[in-house]
Amino acid sequence: MTIAEAAQALRSRRLSSVELTRQCLDQINKLNPVLNAFITVTGNSAMARAQELDRELAQGIDRGPLHGVPVAHKDLMWTTGVRTTSGSKIFADFVPDRDAAVVEKLAEAGAVMVGKAGLHELAYGITSDNPHFGTIRNPRNPEHSPGGSSGGSAVAVATEMAFIVTGTDTGGSIRVPASFCGVAGLKPTYGLVDRSGVQPLGLSLDHVGPLARTVDDIRIALDAMSDGARLKPAPASILEIRIGLPENFYFDSIAPEVKAAVQQAALRAEGLGARVIPVQVPDVEALNRAGLVILLSEAAAVHQAHLGRRGDFGSDVLALLDQGSLVPAADYINAQRLRKLLLTEFHALFRGIDCLLTPTTPITAPRIGQTQITLDCVAHDTRMLTTRFVRGFNVLGFPALSIPCGASSEGLPIGLQIIGRPFEENLLLVLGEALN
Repeated sequence: MTIAEAAQALRSRRLSSVELTRQCLDQINKLNPVLNAFITVTGNSAMARAQELDRELAQGIDRGPLHGVPVAHKDLMWTTGVRTTSGSKIFADFVPDRDAAVVEKLAEAGAVMVGKAGLHELAYGITSDNPHFGTIRNPRNPEHSPGGSSGGSAVAVATEMAFIVTGTDTGGSIRVPASFCGVAGLKPTYGLVDRSGVQPLGLSLDHVGPLARTVDDIRIALDAMSDGARLKPAPASILEIRIGLPENFYFDSIAPEVKAAVQQAALRAEGLGARVIPVQVPDVEALNRAGLVILLSEAAAVHQAHLGRRGDFGSDVLALLDQGSLVPAADYINAQRLRKLLLTEFHALFRGIDCLLTPTTPITAPRIGQTQITLDCVAHDTRMLTTRFVRGFNVLGFPALSIPCGASSEGLPIGLQIIGRPFEENLLLVLGEALN
């Protein structure tokens, strides 16, 4: 069921918010013991909230399409009176006294919060294999990773535990799990969604966005979460949208099934009237290197005050924070300079196209604990390989949408990434709806 279908059912009295919320809570009770998508479930408060929203509808008070619809939040988002762990032992008992801005906006839109979704510790990783709160598992195959860091968010929407779940994306943390779990995920333009009340990781790289089962649900979520006045108008259709299809980088070191699926999506777009233009992209390897240096430095600065509690960190996150503490200031400054140069080059590229079409990830979901992937007889570090197509757009701040694009022979989802100019989310959503 989509949000639009739920909204219609609620207004025709075929379904109540209480019934809809109970359905989601039942899914959580049934599946969470295996998939571990939630750290905290707020069943009692969710049912009370649903009753209140049903009364409002009966009185003619309608907050919009999210009125009475169950949602969840990545456990980085502050929630009044409900613990916000950030997937970390450091914050395991932290109970905020206010809501994050995005939580407040969704509540104002009439959403019902059913719980807090699990994540990679401190949102600093792509596996969601959390040493403090357990391993989150892929709903398509529980032996495989859901991706991260918003792994619980993707699993929750994929399994109908919630209609929308908020996520954060610092180096691909919305788009990677969306790709691995076969759902839609949007990293909006940097700054479009207010990050106040959200635990930071990389202050100049962090983005807040939604995950959902359909692109239309992403649109509804974004309308509620953001200042829509900043967005550029949507095109009337995909006719004559100029799609850049990279001839370099994005189809190197990639699983053949992923490459074929994305190329087939480009053909579908062309068949629907879009213009597909072969392009040479700027130096994405350099952009990724700059992003890694920036994130190492900024994450170490954010968590510097806690580094004395070494035993309270997972080994992978502690190693990254230690590494970040050793990055020279000159390297950070030079990474920021390179960022500006490459931003200019990407803006120049986008003068001839409206969006880029790439794979979201070069592979489908790896097995849990798999640290190396072999492609064309070359062994790759799983983390570096998984993020190579997504990390650069955090550095640039451009919006990027991941949508499902078929499946591998093993039945694991393949992700398609659509990238646009700043504040052109509406164009991405029009194209995404046509291809989804």
